[in-house]
Amino acid sequence: MTKVSHRPVSESQRGRARALRRNMTDAERKLWAELRGHRFQGLAFRRQSPIGPFIVDFVCQRCRLIVEIDGGQHFEDAGQKHDMRRDTYFEARGYRVLRVSNLDVLTNREGVLETIAAAITARPLPSPPPQAGEGAKR
Repeated sequence: MTKVSHRPVSESQRGRARALRRNMTDAERKLWAELRGHRFQGLAFRRQSPIGPFIVDFVCQRCRLIVEIDGGQHFEDAGQKHDMRRDTYFEARGYRVLRVSNLDVLTNREGVLETIAAAITARPLPSPPPQAGEGAKR
């Protein structure tokens, strides 16, 4: 198991993370219901967690896996460039970043969970997540 060192978080960043936890999107709420409390493969996930100058949607420190749920703005040029900078920052610190769309979480939660499980076990990530009936476990 990897020991994770905790770095100080500024009060403003802590407040922003707290506000994001209080105002989660529907997709974030639905995925959190699956990940919270060690429900997913016995792993501890945190939501809206500060890492460096950024706040990530979900992170499993033990697996060094970040799960980001992307809305429409992430598919525009400016959003993609911003995401690339964030991903580069995280990857340089030993994290893997898994990006899934809001729509996938809302309409294909099982496929998203299967994709997260694949990332945890270091299997190649299916892209996009498999639809129900296409490799999804029942």
